[in-house]
Amino acid sequence: MRVLIVEDDALIQVGLEQVVSKLEDFTVVGIAEDGYHGLQMAESLQPDLIIMDIGLPRLDGIMATQKIKEILPTVYVIILTSHTDEVEVIAALSSGADGYCIKGSTNNNLLAAFAAAKEGGTFLDAQIGEKVFQKLQLRPISSSAPQNNELAATAIQEANKIANSKLNLSPRELEVLQLMVEGKSNPEIANLLFISPNTVKTHVRGIMNKLSVDDRVQAAVLALRSGLVS
Repeated sequence: MRVLIVEDDALIQVGLEQVVSKLEDFTVVGIAEDGYHGLQMAESLQPDLIIMDIGLPRLDGIMATQKIKEILPTVYVIILTSHTDEVEVIAALSSGADGYCIKGSTNNNLLAAFAAAKEGGTFLDAQIGEKVFQKLQLRPISSSAPQNNELAATAIQEANKIANSKLNLSPRELEVLQLMVEGKSNPEIANLLFISPNTVKTHVRGIMNKLSVDDRVQAAVLALRSGLVS
């Protein structure tokens, strides 16, 4: 498999290149230092597998993954990051990522993610699996391999539901969500949309319920990561 590494930390770049170079049937074809160049190199190099960080300059890894998947739907993208927030995990999966690994975990996790990608499967790091299930209000599952695959599949299904939430949000809710993302308060939203503050509160509650989030910040993050609003 031809591998593209998208990572802005030089030491991690070297480490990943060394890990991949020791694997049979895997070779690094390029390294990008930000999401924008990752997108360009993915389009030009046509890799089979991309190792993607989230906290990238210019274009973050979640948005880069989404854009790469639009032009290369068959490429496998494994998120490798220090981010463990469940909202970002779900957003990453909803963007099309095929696996999610945490930096600092054993190489076995990364190798398992490679193996899953090579076989067309998915991988979700056990460190965040429990948190994702709690966020989705589902029954926790232990971190053994078969169950971890079930966890990943379930999380991705839920992520896809969130990615398609735009179909469930009314035009007015999308307007309110856009203004929430812009940091507007309820009174400001009411003034801009010529509706009452109570009506705004109703829309905000409806948005949070449909996006399965607990507060406005999570709603805004998820909306941006999932492409619901610009």
